[in-house]
Amino acid sequence: MLRKGEYHAFTADGAGYLYLVPSAAVFRLNETSNAVLEALAEGDAEPNALANGLSTRFPLADVRDAVEDLLNAHAIKVVDLPRPLAVPAPGAPKARKRIPLTTLVLNVTSKCNLACTYCYEYGEDKIVEASTKPRFMDEATARQSVDFMFAEAGESKKVHLTFFGGETLMNFKVLKSSLAYAKARAAELGKDVEPSLTTNATLLREEIIDWIVANDVGVTVSMDGDKEKQDRFRVFNDGQGSYDMMLPNVKMLIERHKTKPVGARVTLTKQNLDVMSIYNHLRNDIGFWEVGFAPVTTSWQRDYAIQDDGFHLMLTQFQQLAGEWLEHTLAGKHHGFTNVRSTLQEIHKGMSKAYPCGAGLGLMGVATDGDVALCHRFAGSDTHKLGTVFDGVDHAHQDAFFDAHHIDAKTDCAKCWARPICAGGCYHEAHTRYGSTEQPNLHYCDWIRTWTDTCLQVYGTLAERNPELLQRYLA
Repeated sequence: MLRKGEYHAFTADGAGYLYLVPSAAVFRLNETSNAVLEALAEGDAEPNALANGLSTRFPLADVRDAVEDLLNAHAIKVVDLPRPLAVPAPGAPKARKRIPLTTLVLNVTSKCNLACTYCYEYGEDKIVEASTKPRFMDEATARQSVDFMFAEAGESKKVHLTFFGGETLMNFKVLKSSLAYAKARAAELGKDVEPSLTTNATLLREEIIDWIVANDVGVTVSMDGDKEKQDRFRVFNDGQGSYDMMLPNVKMLIERHKTKPVGARVTLTKQNLDVMSIYNHLRNDIGFWEVGFAPVTTSWQRDYAIQDDGFHLMLTQFQQLAGEWLEHTLAGKHHGFTNVRSTLQEIHKGMSKAYPCGAGLGLMGVATDGDVALCHRFAGSDTHKLGTVFDGVDHAHQDAFFDAHHIDAKTDCAKCWARPICAGGCYHEAHTRYGSTEQPNLHYCDWIRTWTDTCLQVYGTLAERNPELLQRYLA
């Protein structure tokens, strides 16, 4: 007997497609294969009966070819008799392949010259008490972190070293010395190191920009929009807004740093959801190469937490920007909406995630004292510590974490067609929202499914109109 498999059907530019779960493959339907799926949607069917039922509409050979193609793609499956489950031998160790580290995020300081209301490090949802860790990473710890990075990278030829804070540039001395050390070690080891940093841009000055340009450092600026939007939450301790101080610095950086285009990262809150105007101001008025958006990570009780109607408003504007991105791309023009590009890249690469991101696997964060955490958001949290840069990763603890956080352990996700892309969502978001990193982010489910469907339609339209663009823009 034949039975339909697990997939999400969608239409792009008039053509029928399937997003296959869990392989994350995209499959284009022809008329015959679509008819086979429609027949199986009514229930299981015996192969000959299925073929005979469709033979009045299609040649028998075409039906059999369609069934074979759908079976090979796992869009349909053969219903076997129940088989006994294989039971592993008692006490047998679970094999786990070590994933080389590709990105290390150094939290070089936990201090910041701003006092953003919604900040996950200093605000109401913080998970680390600042007094328990040094406020600045010293040069010895930074160098040891670099050695740890190369050791954990294994045979990988390229590693990404990202500087983070607090406000990263408050520890510029360590940025300079640690990157110089990393480049020297990379040359000795025959590897490449690709540096980047995140900043609020208020401390940018010519000396720092000279260093950024000379070392080809990628820069992401945290900025929430025009003066009114920026100054609502991103303020100094005295309540003064940061827009007027950062704007000339950003413009100077964009003007001078041409090899690594500068991007903006926007935090959306209930009070700041005009995505279109934010994008247009940052991309078109200021000149950022790309603009990415993220809803604020916070408990649902906070005044700035986005509620259901806010998610709908955000989604509607994301879809509008995705349409703009598609039009620009088909015309051979750049459009800087980071969110659609990153999702399309995951679709194009066929990513089927067991975990929502690389945190704790290919990416780790280092606190100011050298403790290694899942990512930069957990840096300094003893609860989420995986080891230290001095002693290495505690692999037993790491394995236990990922056994508990595998997508198969999240029963709420078991029937969701979007799980290859989402895998339950951000650990930090889950911890903040639900108090446990193991909890899937259920408040995002409808949003994620609709957004993924939107991106699939964009992807399919590119495939229909100019498939060469998929390789050019998404590889």
